[in-house]
Amino acid sequence: MQRRLAAIVHADIAGFTRMMEGSETRTFRHLKTAQIEVWRPAIQAANGRLVGTAGDAMLAEFGSAVTAVSAALDIQERMSKFNDTIEPEQRMNFRIGVHLGEVIVDDEDQNIFGDGVNLAARIQALAEPGGIAVSRAVRDLVELRIEYAFVDGGEQTMKNVSRSVQIFHVKHAKSAAPAAPVNTTTRMVPQITLRFEGTDSGKTKHSFEVTLEKLMSRSDGMVIGRAADQCDFVLAHPTVSRRHARLRVAGEALQVEDLGSTNGTRVGEQALKAGEPVALHAGNKLRIGDIDMMLRHL
Repeated sequence: MQRRLAAIVHADIAGFTRMMEGSETRTFRHLKTAQIEVWRPAIQAANGRLVGTAGDAMLAEFGSAVTAVSAALDIQERMSKFNDTIEPEQRMNFRIGVHLGEVIVDDEDQNIFGDGVNLAARIQALAEPGGIAVSRAVRDLVELRIEYAFVDGGEQTMKNVSRSVQIFHVKHAKSAAPAAPVNTTTRMVPQITLRFEGTDSGKTKHSFEVTLEKLMSRSDGMVIGRAADQCDFVLAHPTVSRRHARLRVAGEALQVEDLGSTNGTRVGEQALKAGEPVALHAGNKLRIGDIDMMLRHL
């Protein structure tokens, strides 16, 4: 038996049981493809080692916290592209946890055990679907690429862990920054243009923009859809409904509301329920049918 310091990456798929109930064979095939085409290349590129897999869970170790986080980011970026190739209900959103700690190595099969592994698994459970969470030990050693930032997730009490653990979420820098509230109580409206731009699965570009002043002047909001005679913003794509979604300013928040569309509306990973508005901030990813768009302030 030997001990060593390692950066541990633990991953699990959010909602895996539901996916298996829906289609065991297809889910298993997608999981194996993700392991072969996403996980193994990303781990090898960072000089890591895939310790093992168990169902939808995966465990890997690295020689440093820097390479472990780099691999985790690479995996999530690759998974985002992989998910674009499969059906929405079969998309695999991994939660990834990263921790730096001492592990016990089994000489026979090179499996790893110990508190370091257990903590990585607990941290993984606190990550967002498609996201990464890390311990304080990892955060203190890693400097992220400029487009990412650490967001403090606070002190967490974990099952079968005697002490609380401070975790940090890795997020895109724009979404990590607090959004400035939209103020509707003053007469002077900020001269802000909201621009939505992105592509569909065929890489065709789509975009539209509106001034905040104009949007605030429309108490009933402005409609996004396919029908030019019924909508304020037209997205000419077969997966977009004639009247798909509505933008409006309510109180101090910009909101988007699904209008009972056929192919749905999403903000990030959240699927909207028809008639239930959701807040929208700069840097958010808005999915209209098969079109992924990003909101920017100009």
